Amino acid sequence: MIHVIATITTKPGKRKEVLAEFNKLIATVLEEEGCIEYGPTIDATDAPSSQTPVGEDTFVVVEKWSALSTLDAHSKSSHMRDYGERVGHLIDERTIHILAPTT
Repeated sequence: MIHVIATITTKPGKRKEVLAEFNKLIATVLEEEGCIEYGPTIDATDAPSSQTPVGEDTFVVVEKWSALSTLDAHSKSSHMRDYGERVGHLIDERTIHILAPTT
């Protein structure tokens, strides 16, 4: 299994707009071969002081895939390409961590 943590920072004030487009993709992505989990997250409200906030213009996508090959197919899909074309100009920064379990 492969875990992905994708941190997306939008241009100031654009997170809501980007998330609206992102949320349109979730059902399609969850139907992709090998997709186990896929969803956006934001800072929890009233979190303890130990929290390191991502901020009001950032969201984190938590993903699980059965294998690198299914993640690769996802990244090359037409719906992800179309999403990128719709929101790319609203994104300020993106980091993607592809992780494997230790056991």
